[in-house]
Amino acid sequence: MEFYSFNEDNAMKISKFDSDFLMSRIVRTTNATHIGFMYLEPNGIIGYHQATMPQLLLVVSGQGLVRGEADEYFNVEPGTAIFWKKGEWHETKTESGLSAIVIESEELNPAAYMPLAHKE
Repeated sequence: MEFYSFNEDNAMKISKFDSDFLMSRIVRTTNATHIGFMYLEPNGIIGYHQATMPQLLLVVSGQGLVRGEADEYFNVEPGTAIFWKKGEWHETKTESGLSAIVIESEELNPAAYMPLAHKE
């Protein structure tokens, strides 16, 4: 399990086309990619299971806990991106609620765009 950051501190200024905004780059793919948005209500859980393909979970609101194969939980909050490799066991849970974008693709390489915050 790897943790990346996509918060505002890691964004770049975009001024092309007379624009004025910050953007955090996440990933780029050329093959089939599934992107979804998950809503976990208070006391919600994404049960302990194996990733069927590389998976990137981008926390956009709320707080929660994630774990990999070890029975150690890590706090996650908005701006945290968690990457699991294919076959890696993992779980996500929250007491207060959490919303996240999930990206699944065989060719995910978040290290190409985001700084590594830490690795389990």
